[in-house]
Amino acid sequence: MSHTSGVRVVTACGEIDLDSAPQLLDALTADDAAAQVTVVDLSGVTFMDSSGINALIAAHHAAQRHGGRLRLAAPSPAVSETLGIVGLTEVIPCHPTLRDALAV
Repeated sequence: MSHTSGVRVVTACGEIDLDSAPQLLDALTADDAAAQVTVVDLSGVTFMDSSGINALIAAHHAAQRHGGRLRLAAPSPAVSETLGIVGLTEVIPCHPTLRDALAV
């Protein structure tokens, strides 16, 4: 996790599933009020199941409660397809690169 000018970047990697989703949610909701924007760098994520989707939704709601926003960045084609199928990209902005997510 890193902070850059009010933006927190959380880098996820590997598989986000029932075992790892709670750690992702903890990282995304830790210190909620510290950053107005949290960017989730998904470039290292190879797989995401419904547990990961639920963690992202919960983090999105937590950020909104604290007046913040969540952004997704650089998902692999497989993860991007999963996010699109469930409609998450209609709710949480998803950017093709980390640079794009940070530039908004």
